[in-house]
Amino acid sequence: MNRQEYIEKRKALVAEAEAYANEGNTEKFNSIKAQIEALDSEYQKAMVARANARALQDQLKDLRTGMVSGTDEGATVPGGQGQVIDRMNDQPQRVITRWGFAASPERGRDLKAMNTVKLTTEGVLVPTRYGTDMMPAWNEVSSLVDLVRIFPRLGGEAFERSYVRGYGEGAEVADDADYHESDTEFGFVTINKSKVTVYTEEDEGVLKLPDIDYDAEVVNGVRIALRKRIARQILIGSGANNKITGIFASNYSSQNPKAGAIDPSTDMQLATIDEGTLDEIIFSYGGEEDVESGATLILNKADLKAFAKLRDGNGNRIHTISYNGNTGLIDGIPFIINSACGVLSGGTTAPDTYCMAYGHLSNYGLAIFSEIDIQRSTDYKFRSGQVAHRGSVYVGGNVIKWNGFVRVKKATS
Repeated sequence: MNRQEYIEKRKALVAEAEAYANEGNTEKFNSIKAQIEALDSEYQKAMVARANARALQDQLKDLRTGMVSGTDEGATVPGGQGQVIDRMNDQPQRVITRWGFAASPERGRDLKAMNTVKLTTEGVLVPTRYGTDMMPAWNEVSSLVDLVRIFPRLGGEAFERSYVRGYGEGAEVADDADYHESDTEFGFVTINKSKVTVYTEEDEGVLKLPDIDYDAEVVNGVRIALRKRIARQILIGSGANNKITGIFASNYSSQNPKAGAIDPSTDMQLATIDEGTLDEIIFSYGGEEDVESGATLILNKADLKAFAKLRDGNGNRIHTISYNGNTGLIDGIPFIINSACGVLSGGTTAPDTYCMAYGHLSNYGLAIFSEIDIQRSTDYKFRSGQVAHRGSVYVGGNVIKWNGFVRVKKATS
């Protein structure tokens, strides 16, 4: 497999993997990913084999050079300048030294005579070789954006989602008395559209010159930037005009119940993380009759570290933590890392900062009002050779269950 074949096959596989990723087809995505890894391994082995072959050829040339060392000058140049006789097959061979340039008796005489000798640049510098792939950045998108409840509403502007706030309770009355009145309480929230955009430029040379496909990475970066913003707004969106209503939004009020579905009076106040923090959060969530299972803790990576560092009196870990990138388990409780959360364990975090949320992720609804639209143009800065990329998507979000999450604030120490 030559280099061009490798590049073309890899580009085709990456494009196929991206298509499956956009569809959410995990099984086929992982299959293509395995094919890419196998292709990379095969190409690397081929490169090593070629390098070993070149090294053996260099060693053979060194051996041939050594066989004629010490011969008189007249016997070393029957083939002309820079050639010697190969005593193994009596054929003229050009002598290549370890520095990469041709050995020459004339150069040797010039050096002895204190004359100048000209060499090519490769006699001093090894040519630079560039890789054909690019190392990715660290993950910057919380998987929260993929795990909340999705409502496809392509072409829509807004919609309302109803929920039950609670039920009444019966009471005993006398036979001739009026029935006890008790009503079921309902509520609903409005999910309005928000336009999320990103814009970037690159020089046309990025398209034409490098072996690495920088342009494809720029386009991918536009998509990642949109997802990154949405993942943060699911938590911290203010719910104002053209803004997603996040889990930490404080815009609910009895005068405007459609704005949110979390009563701020249910928020928890914690000063730091200790051995009882996780239990305090778990048992504060949900109704009075159940301890909810299957809920997820959303927190900052720094607070996850604080949980991991807790020790008992014997120096043993208090919590058993397993993790897989952005997600994992704390004593069997699922967690998701999101950098939009404040740091509860941080000494500089201001009081009343929202730091954690705990609840079922399906209690948050993310409405998709349009597909992600990514476009490229060379018109805007045609004269300077700039290529512009822009991406946009219309989305909306809100908590869709009454007190669907318990929120943790930083308390005053």
